[in-house]
Amino acid sequence: MVIAVASGKGGTGKTTVAVSLARVLGDVHLLDCDVEEPNAHLFLKPELTEKIPARVMVPEIIEEKCTYCGKCAEVCAFNAIAVIPPRAGLKGGVLVFPNLCHSCGACYLLCPEGAIREVPREIGVVEAGWAGAIRFVHGRLHVGEAMSPPLIRQVKKHIDRTRTTLIDAPPGTSCPVINALDGSDYCLLVTEPTPFGLNDLILAVEVLRVMGIPHGLVINRCDIGDDGVESYAKANGIPVLMRIPFDRTIAELYSRGLSVVETDGEYAEKFRGLYEAIRNHYEADRGDQRQRRHG
Repeated sequence: MVIAVASGKGGTGKTTVAVSLARVLGDVHLLDCDVEEPNAHLFLKPELTEKIPARVMVPEIIEEKCTYCGKCAEVCAFNAIAVIPPRAGLKGGVLVFPNLCHSCGACYLLCPEGAIREVPREIGVVEAGWAGAIRFVHGRLHVGEAMSPPLIRQVKKHIDRTRTTLIDAPPGTSCPVINALDGSDYCLLVTEPTPFGLNDLILAVEVLRVMGIPHGLVINRCDIGDDGVESYAKANGIPVLMRIPFDRTIAELYSRGLSVVETDGEYAEKFRGLYEAIRNHYEADRGDQRQRRHG
């Protein structure tokens, strides 16, 4: 079972929940797909034994074959290529902007002169190791790189469908999040009871409904703010699987790189209960889907 832990906005406690679940379950995989700012390793402290460069393919112009016809720039949907046609006796030129390239390969396939070859470009690294019985994998995007989805997909190649896998997804609702959530069996949304939290929660739920992924909520700092999130969840039939009160102790442990389940047996039991609640909701949702398919 692949469980993604996501949030509509940053700072809601998403990584705290993902790491706490991993700690209490033990024999699981944890993939940190928040590749622009991975931090799950700060709490799990894994021994990283593998370091794999993450590369994408980008076009390189073969100058001696290029006729500057402009077909490559015409088919590029991301403006990653610009062609300067020859004029007044001056040779033309082709400019390639690798940071804008999405590695779709259209320019390489459609160049009528065969004047483009694809070359690898490193955008980050995938690191893997173990934290006790927990298999840990994360990606680290190089500073200045604009596109994280290719690196997220390379981290997700380490998913083992025979074991429970937790995915710490990036915050928000844009392309990186969709790439991290794609293929998940269930998504746990971590939110907070504030107007900002509710606004971004609504956006995240809309994404999950389009993707057809069953989901439930964890409300962090549940005893502050207002009841907007609770009302929204009730009105939309989204189960609240856990409520975590505002607790200074959790914040102090977080600042020291520790999870509350390591020091508080009561919280450890609550997170075991959270996992059971996820499984129960997932099975109930599958049952509902079967019933709808068969009338």
